[in-house]
Amino acid sequence: MRIATYTHEGRTRCGLVDGDTIRPLPDGIGPLNVPGDVRTGEPVPLAQVRLLPPVQPSSVRDYVTFEEHVEGVRRSVEGRGGVPDAWYDAPTFYFGNPHAMIGAHDDVPIPPGCHAFDFELEVAAIIGKEGADLTPEQARDHIYGYTVFNDWSARDLQSREMQVGLGPCKGKDTATTLGPWLVTADELEPYRDADGFLRLALTVSVNGTEIGRDLLSNMGWPFEELVAYASRGTRVRPGDVLGSGTCGNGGCLAELWGLRGRQDPPPLKPGDVVEITVEGIGTVRNTVVAGADPLPLPKARPRPRQRPA
Repeated sequence: MRIATYTHEGRTRCGLVDGDTIRPLPDGIGPLNVPGDVRTGEPVPLAQVRLLPPVQPSSVRDYVTFEEHVEGVRRSVEGRGGVPDAWYDAPTFYFGNPHAMIGAHDDVPIPPGCHAFDFELEVAAIIGKEGADLTPEQARDHIYGYTVFNDWSARDLQSREMQVGLGPCKGKDTATTLGPWLVTADELEPYRDADGFLRLALTVSVNGTEIGRDLLSNMGWPFEELVAYASRGTRVRPGDVLGSGTCGNGGCLAELWGLRGRQDPPPLKPGDVVEITVEGIGTVRNTVVAGADPLPLPKARPRPRQRPA
């Protein structure tokens, strides 16, 4: 199934995507609880609806699973080459902002104060049932489906703030595209290769010019292992979103900047259109628009470090 969340004629509801139409689901049925024998309403043309993120995440974990991406973007953001030894030990992730999700065709504002705006071509797995301390084999049954994930990034803000020794904060806080719909896991099983990875073609273009092309199967870990690691010592819950991390070979501008030693292609600007297509899932297409100016905030004030008596 392909399950969309959308607005049409002032109502927000879920539906099943069928070609170029959506068949509305009955009220009370959400994207994660669609029965197999559900009855749908009269089809609505996709062109007449606004696609929303297919789920409102309970949490967002974004991984960094593509070795080629790490090589390029580390040089661009941190000024260092190579891949850290620790990368190979486990699938590292940071927690994203679950309140910053935008739809497949929504405009995306440039974050306040950003002068190096970037996209990230990713795929996300969506959890369908709760679990803890899962094995990879168990974790497969907890993945309800997949969607396209674009982790918009303010590279200049990210580069500065990560010098403090924590993960990105305002560099990744303004918008994440999730869409165009959720494709249930069974639909993508035919793409699974002999090593257990989903072999899906990934492409991204800016203003009609292709920037990157890769395969999802170039991940260092399959999604089942990402879910298993996420559940270690804690719980994954329905609606949790786990991003693959950015693919290589032009999956973001920063990777290319690091490899080429200059901002080529240039950072995104208002009016740029970024289109991402993932085989077996679909296409998201967002237009960059001007964002708000940053409101003034004072720098830290040195304090005398007094102690209580």
